[in-house]
Amino acid sequence: MLKTFLFGIVLGILAAAGILYAYPAVDQQREASLVSVAPNGGTRETFHINIPMDRILLGAPNQDEPIPPGLEWPEDPLLAPLRVEMFKLRNARDAVIGVAARTVAEDDGATVIDWILHLPARGSVFINMQETPEEGGYRVGYFRTGSREFGPLTGFLTERWVANTSGEEDAPAGRIELQAGYSSMLELPE
Repeated sequence: MLKTFLFGIVLGILAAAGILYAYPAVDQQREASLVSVAPNGGTRETFHINIPMDRILLGAPNQDEPIPPGLEWPEDPLLAPLRVEMFKLRNARDAVIGVAARTVAEDDGATVIDWILHLPARGSVFINMQETPEEGGYRVGYFRTGSREFGPLTGFLTERWVANTSGEEDAPAGRIELQAGYSSMLELPE
């Protein structure tokens, strides 16, 4: 009796795995990547975030209007110097293609700024940004690690704020523009 029961469980698991393989429960649609070739080699891709409509989460200590409403920031002293934001990430065609998270933390008088970009059909990349912006308002950061498509790549990310001056009633206040530059980390033969 026990052998029949165990055989039935194993057979059921195999049947479920076969059905999920043939008919996947999640079929991630991949938006075509809008990548261009950079003049110095490698490729570039531009993303943007419309503010305030693409902000999903805004967490920081002593906030008047957290997002989502009612969010209570933990009272932990380790989290006191930390600000966390999460956004919808859009490509150049204004299609939402993933999510991005930005953390800003104060550490002994220095500011640490990190981005994590997650594109569900492509992978994730972690970027550490410079503390002060360059001329023109650009902040530059470099890839620290990535997964899937971004794993074998090295690159940079620039961030800048672009205010909306259109004057349209339903227009965003502005947008955060992110431009990524990628190159391969292939090792050359000796």
